[in-house]
Amino acid sequence: MAPVNQRNAHPDENLPMPELFGSDAYSPAEIAEKIENVGVKKARLPLLSMCMLGLLAGAFIGWGSLFYTLVVSDPTLGFAASRIAGGVVFSLGLILVIVAGAELFTGNNLLAMAWADKRITTGELLRNWVIVCCSNFVGGAGLAFLVFLSGHTDMNHGLVAEQYLKIANAKCSLPFMEALVRGALCNVLVCLAVWMAMAGRSVVDKAVAIIFPISAFVAAGFEHSVANFFFIPLAWMLKISSDAQGYDAISLMGFFHNIVPVILGNLLGGSVLVGMVYYVIYRRPT
Repeated sequence: MAPVNQRNAHPDENLPMPELFGSDAYSPAEIAEKIENVGVKKARLPLLSMCMLGLLAGAFIGWGSLFYTLVVSDPTLGFAASRIAGGVVFSLGLILVIVAGAELFTGNNLLAMAWADKRITTGELLRNWVIVCCSNFVGGAGLAFLVFLSGHTDMNHGLVAEQYLKIANAKCSLPFMEALVRGALCNVLVCLAVWMAMAGRSVVDKAVAIIFPISAFVAAGFEHSVANFFFIPLAWMLKISSDAQGYDAISLMGFFHNIVPVILGNLLGGSVLVGMVYYVIYRRPT
């Protein structure tokens, strides 16, 4: 069992976990310590390892995005059913990241806790965020290119391709403030999913902890920057190849119109609204 943070320990926290919580899950204080320890290791990964793990995470989230689009392209499903079912299958992406191992920009926003505790420098923090974010883009866009070549989007008589175009056009049309707030709300739930997955001791524990927060943010229509690294490039390729009309927002400018506020919102939600809040509660020196 990981040691309890002594700076804010209460007498009851020294009890065995099953006796205190009725389960073998790590306590919130222990999760906070684990998040910091993992954050230090992530910040100091060798460059090649960081890039390759970032590529994997971009592709993993792309797989979840593909699964989501396949579900919501079915016109026989009702609105709520398609959103919830799509959100559940999208969870595949983060399950792969956590269980198989990868470096995801949005989840790594929790490195802010190790930075606040002065265990990593500002340079190490920014190095991780920039390299991982760029690697996530290459992984997501690379998968989008392979999916485009595969003919996957022709499924269901072309309704899958149409759904990609609709999703990306809506994303590229979002006003700046709306995209920023959706990005913040998204990453609150993503980082809470990562946080709760840290409480688990088995693959099943981690998967169950991930599914509900992730399906909630997807069903609610919030914005995840790494998912958009897959959605928008794929839709752009589909638009160019088929000369699709009525999707004018899908362009290079449309991509940046979405990605800039969404990344800023993801940083706000993950680093401040989750990471710094839990730092103040569990890790701040007293």
